[in-house]
Formats: sequence, structure tokens, C-alpha cells
Amino acid sequence: MRTLYIDCSMGAAGDMLMAALFELLPEKEAFLHKMNSLGLPGVKLAAEKKSSCGITGTHMRVTVHGEEEGGHHHGHESEHGHGHLHHHHGLQQITESIRRLDLPEKVKDDASAVFQLIAEAECRVHDTDMNHIHFHEVGTLDAVADVTGCCLLLHLLKADRIIASPVHVGSGTVKCAHGILPVPAPATALLLRGIPAYGGEIQGELCTPTGAALLKYFVRDFGPMPQMITEALGYGMGTKAFDRANCIRVMLGEEQPETGEAEEISANLDDMTAEEIGFAIELLLEKGALDVYAQPIVMKKSRPAVKLTCLCRPEDRDRMTALMLKHTSTIGLRAVRVHRAVLERHAEKRQTPWGEVTVKISQGYGVRKVKGEFDEMAEIARANGLSLREVEKEIDE
Repeated sequence: MRTLYIDCSMGAAGDMLMAALFELLPEKEAFLHKMNSLGLPGVKLAAEKKSSCGITGTHMRVTVHGEEEGGHHHGHESEHGHGHLHHHHGLQQITESIRRLDLPEKVKDDASAVFQLIAEAECRVHDTDMNHIHFHEVGTLDAVADVTGCCLLLHLLKADRIIASPVHVGSGTVKCAHGILPVPAPATALLLRGIPAYGGEIQGELCTPTGAALLKYFVRDFGPMPQMITEALGYGMGTKAFDRANCIRVMLGEEQPETGEAEEISANLDDMTAEEIGFAIELLLEKGALDVYAQPIVMKKSRPAVKLTCLCRPEDRDRMTALMLKHTSTIGLRAVRVHRAVLERHAEKRQTPWGEVTVKISQGYGVRKVKGEFDEMAEIARANGLSLREVEKEIDE
């Protein structure tokens, strides 16, 4: 699986993410030419080499009518300072301007959706509706360049899965159009809901609304870097000097399927009811077992019985053993070490003629399997007089 990992340990901002993704791209000049010929009024992108704490990467310099906006992450005032070069823009104006750009439809859809997220956060912060939101903070032309640039780069890189680390938001206060506010700024804080984030000793705004919205829209999972064979690395540099490298790092490569060892713990049971066995199975799964199942067997004196098997991680063996002894009638257990190989799994939404359906995708070892969520497919089948197979066929296609 082609996986992109984003290291947000120094925050997230649109210009830095664009610069990091740019470093992964083989055809760098073609990307710059494309962005500079889109027709965004007065906007020009230039990729500049920059170093921080001994690391060299790319700073993406976005200028509007020859001036670099005073709101870029990590180096100027704040992304919230936007607006002093341009007229205010409403969401509809921004969406219309994106729709006119010579970009793939998917890129325009993604960019519009990112601005929709920012608009929704601004509505909540200012307690108003969408018609009254004006993007004096993040809606200026350079922010449109940041968002469309990131969306185009992600489209070109074609990652199957995007993962990010928890987000470092910085600390202290930030100066914006409405005064001095704590970090993270209100819109950023709203956008980061549901995303693991943390503060730190670095004073300043490390994560901006644009960066938070891009992560919220594109990133499926947040956590440590998965096991992967890295093919390319990219560093997007900020301009402000910290005692740590001021950059976003991205890694693109092939994610490796989960492998390793597991413990298989089993017991033969001839004096438990079906309800008691069912309770034990559910409890073990709730407590972290990888799998639990029961098989009919025949014991001594030809007694019908059940073999209960619990599969768990090696470090959970003692805990699962104690649970099985407590919740079953057995007085002894067997355990063997087994090797396991697991396809990587994730869920995503797919559109069908009858609405949105969740699909589970499993892949690895050259295999890819797609399966729709049964309850959702069954509901569609009932509501539309279809067979399950007809709904499944639409998802498979």
C-alpha cells in the first residue's frame, strides 16, 4: 500500500505542507509552471532552498503582486493577519474562483471542501451563518494557492493512505484581526476537534487554520509512523528560527502488512451453557483479544463439548489466561505461539446511486479486498427493493 506519513511535530501550515509534498514530486518544474499559470491574480510561487538546524528543505514562497503575505506560518505574524493586501472574500467567491481554475475536478472538489471546513469553523467562532463569513483571515489569494497547491500535489502523488502524527500547536498567544488570542487560535482549535494535538515549549502559532483544515480533510489516521519502506522524503521549511528544526517532514513509501507472533490459548469445555460461552467470547473480545471462537468437539466418554480458543498478542497472554480461567469452567488451559500475517485494513465512504456506503478495504501481499458494511447495504436493499448482490455489485464497480 502506497502510504504518505506527515510528521506534525513542528505543527502544520498550508505553505509548509505544500513545500514538503513538493519535494516528493519527480516533476517539480511542471508543478510550479502549472500553479503559476492558473490565473490567480498576481500570485506567484517560487521554491527556495532553506536550512534549519542543519536540515535542508524547501520554502515555498508565495507572493501576491510581488509581496509575500504577512501571515505565513512560523515566520511572520500569523495566518490570522491575512487581509491587508486584498479585499475580503466570501466562501462563494472563493469556491467560484477555484471552479474556474484549470485543475482536475477532484482537485477543485477537494480545495472547495477544505475551505468549507474553514468556513464552518469561522461560523462557530463568530456565531454567525455562512453568508456573513468573510475570509479576511485565511481566504486571501495566497491561502487559495496553498490549499489548491496541496490538493494538486496529493492528487499527483496518489497515496492510498495518508497518516499523520499528533499535531504540535505551539503555545503562547497569537495576534489576529480580532486582537490577542491564545494558541491555538479559536478556528484552529475547532478544526482540530477529534485530532490528537498537544502544546509545547515553543512560543508561537505552529498550526494554522489552513493546516488544520488540510489535515482534517485528508488524513484518515493519526498516530505513530507505520511499518513502511520509505521511497522519498520531503522537508517543508518555515522562516522563523527556533531551537528545533522548523519544518514539516513527509515520507512516502510502501506500507508493510502487519506480521508477527500471537498466542493461541484454548480450553475444552463440556459443562457450560451456550449463553455462558457466548458471554465469555464477548468479554474476551472487549478486553483486547485479537479473535475468539468456539468449535464443536467430542471429549472422553463421547461427550459433545466446545473448544474455546482465544488469539491474543504475546504481551496479553497472562491477562487473557486469567480472564479465561475466571469466566469459563475450565481448570486448565493450553497455549501455543503462532505466526500471523494480516492485511492492512481501513474504511472509507463510497457513493452509490442510493446514497453513501461505508466500505472496508483490506490489502497487502499483492491482494486487495473490498467489502461493504452489511447493515448499510441491507438497509439500501430493503428501501429500494434490491437484492444484496445488486448493491454489492455497485460497490465493487
